[in-house]
Amino acid sequence: MGGCMHSTQDQALQSEGEPNTSAAATSTVASRKMPQSISTSKQLTSIKALEKGSDLEKAIATAALIFRNSSDPDGKLAKTTAKHLLQTQFSNFTEGQETKPKYKEILAELDEQTENKLDFEDFMILLLSITIMSDLLQNIWSAKTTK
Repeated sequence: MGGCMHSTQDQALQSEGEPNTSAAATSTVASRKMPQSISTSKQLTSIKALEKGSDLEKAIATAALIFRNSSDPDGKLAKTTAKHLLQTQFSNFTEGQETKPKYKEILAELDEQTENKLDFEDFMILLLSITIMSDLLQNIWSAKTTK
């Protein structure tokens, strides 16, 4: 998986006054003082450039926001966090794939990476790789396109 820095996406997607939702509260007192995180859908609607954006643009922006919200301050995503996102945010694509050799290969590649963190490019490649081999993609291809 390649290496693209994610700070550019941060600057492009961060709207004025928006808190960095990737910072975790370290105590109960700190969490009361910290602003509540903003949902991804609200973040998405706050990006003026996407007001008239296409569905595809909004889909990519959503993936970028989820990455940014889950990444560390350096713009990197821990492997464990990436796996958690696959289970919680991408479960319709990963469900039932555990026994497929290609799925196992993708996760093995993730585990074998020397760095313990993914940048945005690596995260998107991971999502696309799983999408391509997923059974759900076959259901998407067979969805009706006309009435």
